[in-house]
Amino acid sequence: MNLIEKILASHAGLPEVRPGQIVTAKVDLALANELSGIAALQEFRKAGAKRVWDPTKIAVVPDHFTPAKDIRTAEICKTLREWVWEQEIPHYFEVGRGGIEHTVLPDEGLTLPGGLIIGGDSHTVTYGAVGAFACGVGATDLAAAWITGEIWLRVPESVRLVFDGRPGRHCYAKDLILFAIKNLTVEGARYKIVKYCGSAVKALHMTGRFTMCNMTAEMGGKCGYIEPDETVFEYLRTTPARDRAIAPVLDDPGTPFSETYEFDVEGLEPQVSCPPSPDKSVPVSEAPKVRLDQVFIGSCTNGRIEDLRIAAEILSGRRVHPRTRLIVVPGSQKVYLQAAKEGLLETFVSAGGAVSTPTCGACVGGHMGVIAGDEACLSTTNRNFVGRMGHVNAKTFLANPAVAAASAIAGTIVHPDDVRTGTA
Repeated sequence: MNLIEKILASHAGLPEVRPGQIVTAKVDLALANELSGIAALQEFRKAGAKRVWDPTKIAVVPDHFTPAKDIRTAEICKTLREWVWEQEIPHYFEVGRGGIEHTVLPDEGLTLPGGLIIGGDSHTVTYGAVGAFACGVGATDLAAAWITGEIWLRVPESVRLVFDGRPGRHCYAKDLILFAIKNLTVEGARYKIVKYCGSAVKALHMTGRFTMCNMTAEMGGKCGYIEPDETVFEYLRTTPARDRAIAPVLDDPGTPFSETYEFDVEGLEPQVSCPPSPDKSVPVSEAPKVRLDQVFIGSCTNGRIEDLRIAAEILSGRRVHPRTRLIVVPGSQKVYLQAAKEGLLETFVSAGGAVSTPTCGACVGGHMGVIAGDEACLSTTNRNFVGRMGHVNAKTFLANPAVAAASAIAGTIVHPDDVRTGTA
């Protein structure tokens, strides 16, 4: 069995599982934001439940429309907050003490190798970066898990994506995953386990690994994973999980996969995903020279401290184009504080950018960066579907933080080297 099959088997109390099999498995962590949480709470109450099965295994992170953008979202957050207090759930991350859930929870040591994690958000798949089974679920399944501590699942088939070679300058994990999605399409891994491996993946630090697994959702995958190694355990030692004895789960030697895709990424250019879909990627040198009204740097995909350092290094001593808005959103309060200590926030503001408190906000077209009709935005987020970041007539392009920073300076989509050489 592969790593994910082993996790499903152990949590279902079975010696083994095979693709297509239906299992009922015990949950290690069930997470929600304010939108999925309020929907799950309605189902929880419809079922007549009074108490959750284990408050220590539930996490709630208000982040999509938080800080509250209007009275309705304020009421939603209030209802969920009072339920959290009533249930005595310790892992609640209030405004000013959390941030974006998929940045916060790993850094708090709550997502561990070998765990079975479900969440009311499609990008729960992010946690496969530490070697966990992690998937998004709907409100009914989430509520059922809150009540019973279990979830039923169909064991997915598995595909392997092998990335070998040394990517080109200013090419990061975001480019590897956009390149893969282009080749597989947004439905190419529908309801499948996706394993990421190869020399290019092995070389990634945790920020890059989180980015890759995060965008498993954009190819339809049920979950994605990278086998845990010393990079993972070095990261975990920086979190509250440092004192926990963690035995990693690994693939059995010779584990079969239904499909294998091999990508030669030697010298790969940074990729730009063009609207209206993440699988419409082209090398940055072939990206359309549209006038950018907005550049957004942040989200659960590219809002970690390493992402902000990359952007700040390019923006340092330069100015954002007069006709372009730059919005930077750190992924969590911890990232925000670290960026402040390193002077990164000063760099962004001095360049003419706006820095926001941690929120999903603009990524989901909710607030704090929504785009108008016929505007174009280059974003480090994970999706560029029609209407994703605002008006249905707006256009959203996806890219890594280096391309985003350079493009904010140029006012159009450019390679970071073009800014350095003054050709942009």
